[in-house]
Amino acid sequence: MQGKDRRFFLVREDILPEAILKTAQAKELLRKGQAITVNEAVEKVALSRSAFYKYKDGVYPFYQWSRDKIVTLSLLLEHRSGVLSNILNNIAYVSGNVLTINQNVPQEGVANVTVAIETTELAGDVEELVSHLQKIEGVQTVELVGQNQ
Repeated sequence: MQGKDRRFFLVREDILPEAILKTAQAKELLRKGQAITVNEAVEKVALSRSAFYKYKDGVYPFYQWSRDKIVTLSLLLEHRSGVLSNILNNIAYVSGNVLTINQNVPQEGVANVTVAIETTELAGDVEELVSHLQKIEGVQTVELVGQNQ
């Protein structure tokens, strides 16, 4: 797929086809310096070079996908004083830089909030942030809905 037709999916590791998983493992070996060349990396994970080159530009770990980017979170919050403030404080605590906040008028006791966050200085990764935000009292849902550079 080219350009705007490109779609992305978040997929659990345990259901990935072996060639895609091994491509990710080979890229990690290269990133960590545990393999110097592509040949060395694919040999260590028992993958063909052709499979590596086929998938290498489309496979990367979630933490890498979300680092040094702007991510957009959609939250469904209970309409109570301090809930949004608590969300923003938690984002600031992990050095996320809030760029925009859009909050809809609450309906039936809940409000949809969209927050765009720059992740360059983020302590930890976006997965950890989402997990933490979901545990805050008054937060019903948190979803990662987009990213751009």
